[in-house]
Amino acid sequence: MVKAVFTTILRDLAVPMRLGIHPHEQAPQRVLVSVWLTVAYAAAPDADAIAQVLDYDAIHDGIRALGDGPGFALQETLVEAVAALCLADPRVRRVRVRSMKPDVYPDAVVGCEIVRERS
Repeated sequence: MVKAVFTTILRDLAVPMRLGIHPHEQAPQRVLVSVWLTVAYAAAPDADAIAQVLDYDAIHDGIRALGDGPGFALQETLVEAVAALCLADPRVRRVRVRSMKPDVYPDAVVGCEIVRERS
């Protein structure tokens, strides 16, 4: 039974990665990734111990590992991969993932965002 629900946020993680369909995007570019995770626990933490909550190091490191991989053609594919990474923890009930490419245009930032929920 769920007794405590928290939102864990990792915002604007700058990851160099190959992301895009254009020839000039074959080189790694800076991508900002943000995640908002709704995490449900059987009880609120009763000790100040990481073992009682989601360790966001795993999310951070997992996103970095995606950046070290072969890359993605589409931001939509990237955010789906990040959502799957987050939902691998059974305590995560909902995740919102945003990717932003801040250096594509001199006058705008382009991005993609999805929400996925555990069924």
